[in-house]
Amino acid sequence: MSDHYQRVKEYLQELEMNITHEDEKEELYMVQDEDRGIINLVIDCEDPILVFEQLIMEVNSEDAGVLCRLLQMNRTLVHGAFVLDEDGKRVFFRDTLQLENLDLNEVEGTINSLELALAEYGSELIRFSRAGKA
Repeated sequence: MSDHYQRVKEYLQELEMNITHEDEKEELYMVQDEDRGIINLVIDCEDPILVFEQLIMEVNSEDAGVLCRLLQMNRTLVHGAFVLDEDGKRVFFRDTLQLENLDLNEVEGTINSLELALAEYGSELIRFSRAGKA
């Protein structure tokens, strides 16, 4: 287990995040805070970076209006971005931070950015998700 992995765990505990899964071999955590809209947020130590990724929704990638709107939403995010998977079928919130100089404020900033994005755009994302499954 790397020092980075342990430091990330300490930060998550200090931020009172519920660690629902931990894989020491892969150096990743899954955390949850349903009150903040954070469900199955994967935090992966991929030296030299720390990757945050949470599935937001499935989407019809052929809907240019939805994709355009996601890019517009990205402009307002303080940290991270909404991204598509390789198949263009799922939207994730994703952020990366440098592990070498990582501090609590950066981890908290990413989590706060996800929370704010979900609060600000949640109803719109739900509408996109429902349309994508039709």
